[in-house]
Amino acid sequence: MTVARSIALFVLAAVTEIGGAWLVWQGVREQRGLLWIGAGVVGLGLYGFVATLQPDPHFGRILAAYGGVFVAGSLAWGMAFDGFRPDRFDVIGAAICLLGVAVIMYAPRGG
Repeated sequence: MTVARSIALFVLAAVTEIGGAWLVWQGVREQRGLLWIGAGVVGLGLYGFVATLQPDPHFGRILAAYGGVFVAGSLAWGMAFDGFRPDRFDVIGAAICLLGVAVIMYAPRGG
């Protein structure tokens, strides 16, 4: 159950951070205005909170692993909201990142 909870938290963190950054991008680059930017800032703040809910107590490990989730999640977000189509190298890179997440977070550790 701990691994499932951790994965769910990584997904929630990705939605809040990537979504927040996307909202800021839309507000600034696409000139959608301050409401979009403000909503993005709130999303980015929520990401910081969600990351603290991970069961592992090590900040560095959580953020390092989240980096891999962020890479894959960013590609998925682009596909869902911006019409981005990843090529095979994007997909291979994201898979490598997610493999890294699995090793960092879920490899058996002694002691």
